[in-house]
Amino acid sequence: MSSRHPRRRTLLTMAACTALLLTGTGGLATAAPPSRPDQRGAKIQLERLDRGLVAVSTGEGVFLSWRLLAPEVTGATATGMAGPDFHVYRDGELIATVTDSTNHLDAAGTGTSTYRVAPVVAGAEGDASAEVTPWSQAFHDLPLQKPADGVTPAGEAYTYSANDMSVADVDGDGAYEFVVKWDPSNSKDVSQVGYTGPVYLDTYEADGTLLHRIDLGVNIRAGAHYTQFLVYDFDGDGRAEMMLKTAPGTRTIAGGSEQHITMPAEDVAAGFSHADDYRMSAEDYYQHVVEMFRTWHEHPEVVAGRWPATLEEAFGIEPRYSYPLSQADAEALADHFVDVYAPGRSGRNDLRAFEGFVLTGPEYLTVFEGATGKELQTIPYRPGRHDDGLMWGDYAMSRIEPGNRVDRFLAGVAYLDGKNPSAVFARGYYTRSTLVAYRWNGNKLKEEWYIDSGWTPMTNPFNDSPHGRDGTDPQFGSITTQGFHSLSAADVDGDGRHEIVYGGATIDHDGSLLYSSFEVLPPESADPGANARLGHGDAMHVTDIDPRRPGLEIFTVHEGGAYAPYGYALRDAATGEVLYGAYTGKDTGRGMVGDIAPDEPGLETWAVGVRTAEGGELPTPVPGTNQSIRWAADMTTQIVNGSGDATPTIEDPRRGTLLTATGTRTNNGTKGNPSLVADVLGDWREELLVRTADSSAVRFYVSTEVTDRKLHTLMHDPQYRAEVARQNTAYNQPAYPGFSLASDIDWSRVPVPRVR
Repeated sequence: MSSRHPRRRTLLTMAACTALLLTGTGGLATAAPPSRPDQRGAKIQLERLDRGLVAVSTGEGVFLSWRLLAPEVTGATATGMAGPDFHVYRDGELIATVTDSTNHLDAAGTGTSTYRVAPVVAGAEGDASAEVTPWSQAFHDLPLQKPADGVTPAGEAYTYSANDMSVADVDGDGAYEFVVKWDPSNSKDVSQVGYTGPVYLDTYEADGTLLHRIDLGVNIRAGAHYTQFLVYDFDGDGRAEMMLKTAPGTRTIAGGSEQHITMPAEDVAAGFSHADDYRMSAEDYYQHVVEMFRTWHEHPEVVAGRWPATLEEAFGIEPRYSYPLSQADAEALADHFVDVYAPGRSGRNDLRAFEGFVLTGPEYLTVFEGATGKELQTIPYRPGRHDDGLMWGDYAMSRIEPGNRVDRFLAGVAYLDGKNPSAVFARGYYTRSTLVAYRWNGNKLKEEWYIDSGWTPMTNPFNDSPHGRDGTDPQFGSITTQGFHSLSAADVDGDGRHEIVYGGATIDHDGSLLYSSFEVLPPESADPGANARLGHGDAMHVTDIDPRRPGLEIFTVHEGGAYAPYGYALRDAATGEVLYGAYTGKDTGRGMVGDIAPDEPGLETWAVGVRTAEGGELPTPVPGTNQSIRWAADMTTQIVNGSGDATPTIEDPRRGTLLTATGTRTNNGTKGNPSLVADVLGDWREELLVRTADSSAVRFYVSTEVTDRKLHTLMHDPQYRAEVARQNTAYNQPAYPGFSLASDIDWSRVPVPRVR
């Protein structure tokens, strides 16, 4: 079941279904498979890409792969997308005409051959691609410039490794540039104590030319939850911008010079500067607690009577002090809190060692020019942190974790109007959930909408269980604890505009709440019969999983354990209705979807066991869940395995190991994420981009299986392109198109956008 609020779920779900029946715009009851690719509606802004020709030397000759562009598609056939044929030239001589795909194996090719391809329409040849020579090996290295090692204020040395990546055309030449995030070896989760080194973002040409480096500075902590960077052509000028959270000290380094971002005039007037360092030492944090306690009587929640009037009451000890507290009394209570109360709540609470966090200081959102790193605009980050996490619930649970829930960030790209890309940034997803959408017009950011669940009410900020409780906002209060460690943009209701799939809830394109999914807890749960959120989880996948049903589906896993209705669930994306799932009673941390059983329609799902798109159990062993890749010629799904110091591999559940990426590593610890998996070169298949073990390069792997399937580049599917842009967000998730991409693909139902 789904609702804007649990007490109104039935009426609202019925109303949503009625609206879909009446509109006839691709809703549940009226959607019919189109007879040809859907090229109706407004033109949508997508990249003007070149042919993307790549040549790879193999043991059987030279493999060639190139792009079919969406504007070239004229329809669909029984075996692929209709469009131009392609002439293939080697050393200036025509060697083949390819009609059924966008790849070719030249058995007579050599490592010194040169190649180009040209489209052919009605016998007339169009503009040829740029000429390429074969990669000498099965991969290509993009050389990197590693940042210098460093030492924290605590005297701890750290080094750098290449981490997540994004791609975009930053200079308008039709070819992708590559943005690489550098993570220090002391990168931290938001719940982990300690200093980190600064984060850097480099932008490279394909030949390894470093265009610029953005140094986020000491006031942006390093870790998966802090820096979500969007690289996209937001204003439609053919050149991508970069958007990300910044702070005092953030600067661009290019051409031997550096330039700090422009701080708002009011911050400069208030005395803030780029020399500020807001990282807290353990002593800084202790003094921070003392000041918080000294002004306890002034806190709005205390004044309103919603929180205990005294800290003694909050800590469950006898009254000792008068308020306002003196400095000495505030210090005495701080000592009790740090040394007695906190360790008594959990043995992991060692607040005397709390250091390295950034809990104060200005926070910004900056737009950078992609080609140069030049700052285009800086505005205050919305919303600000408000406090160190006290009102976010960071002190309320048994594990006291200042700076945790307050510093959970997400970001993504969405076509909210169906034509132009917007940037969406989110903060918090447990006890307060916020999202804001911006359009960039080339000169200025314009806020499109802002969503805030409101604070989750607490009776005692030092002893409460605020997860799974409504926020105070009457419209968005039910989206607390529904957010995941990623979000997706997809047209879930068939209106041609993207919605934001925010874990267990979905936000409509206009910023209204489409639904928030709840279900009744089963008898074996901790609270049988209660109406509960599907709740937070780590992995989410949105695409047309079951092509026999109209519209898209959402597959999620959930970590609420005995308080979650499901450990995993497949939902109707338009309504949030659960189609199948199971209660697990535990934190179900991983899940994936893909076509791993070609005899079954659509995609399979797996978390606890493997299921068909309709929910039937399969005897197939559960594949990996770190990352999927579309690598095979037959449009089945493969899995990228390998984390930590293990060598990454591409595994096929039926055929075994297809690639061993010797000398490379994945990222983000046990998450085992490649730097990027995306269709960045060649035909519709995805490339594997992984760092070398020493981070001296990013290594590109291209599938060289010859395919007879002809599909336009996935980067010209609006949902897929937006998903690639958000892949680096927090717990990296695969990118999915807005149609069913599987071995049994129905070519007549592949939508082709009208690109402008």
